[in-house]
Amino acid sequence: MEQPKAIIIAISGCSSSGKTTLARLLRDIFPNTFILHEDDFYRPEPELPSKNGLLDWDCAEAIDIPAMADALAYIRQNASFPPTLESKEDQNSVGKCPVSDSAIARAKAKVSARASSLPAARLCILDGFLLYPPSMAPLKPSLDVKLLVRASYEKAKARRQARDGYVTIEGFWADPPGYVDDIVWPNYVQEHAFMFEDGNVDGEYRHDVLEKEGIKVQKGVGVDVEMEQTLDWAVDTILDELEKFSSP
Repeated sequence: MEQPKAIIIAISGCSSSGKTTLARLLRDIFPNTFILHEDDFYRPEPELPSKNGLLDWDCAEAIDIPAMADALAYIRQNASFPPTLESKEDQNSVGKCPVSDSAIARAKAKVSARASSLPAARLCILDGFLLYPPSMAPLKPSLDVKLLVRASYEKAKARRQARDGYVTIEGFWADPPGYVDDIVWPNYVQEHAFMFEDGNVDGEYRHDVLEKEGIKVQKGVGVDVEMEQTLDWAVDTILDELEKFSSP
C-alpha cells in the first residue's frame, strides 16, 4: 500500500482532558507537524440538536461527519488543509503550559535521535472529543494512530467551567449553568462505555476492544495523569507507531 503523504495521529478523550494542550505540545516537538481540530467541523448553531432544553455541542449529531471524513482523506493525500477549511479552534486558549521547558527539550531530543528511522510523511495531529466510537465510523479509514487520554469527572468539570467559552461560526459560546452535568459528561459516558469494563469510564479498560480498534492508552496509571507524564507516553507511542510506516 502506498504510504500516505501525511500520517494522522488522533488524540481523543472527554472534554477538558488535555487533548488540545497535548496536541500543541506534540506539534512543537515533532517537525513538520500541524493540527486539525474536530471542533472546526461543528454544524451551524441553528442545526444543533437539543438535550434537556440545552443546545448539544457534545454529540455526533453536532459534527459534520462527512465533511470531516473528506478533510482527513484530503490531508492524507495532500499533506495540507483542504483549501476551503478555515480553523477557528486555535483562537481558543488552553491556559498556561503545564509541562516544563526541560521536559519539552528532552522530548525533542528523543525525536531527533530517532529521526532517521521515521517516515518522510508530514504529521497531522487530530484533536477531538469524539473520534473512536461507532458513531464516528466514517473517520476510521483515515486514522493512522489513535491515542486516548483520560480525566475524571471532577477534573474535567473543573477545567471546563474555568474556561471563558469557545469561538464558534456564529461568534462565541459560553456554557450555560449545568451544561457539564446535563450534556458533556453523560454524552461522553454514553459514547465511550464500550471500551470500559461494565461501561465505567473511571474504571478498567476493555483491552480486547482497545486491541481490536487499535487505540493506545497509558497503562498502569490512574484516571488523572500529569501532562508531563502523558507527554512522555505520547511521544514514545508515536515514535514506535511511526517506525512501523518505515518498516519494509
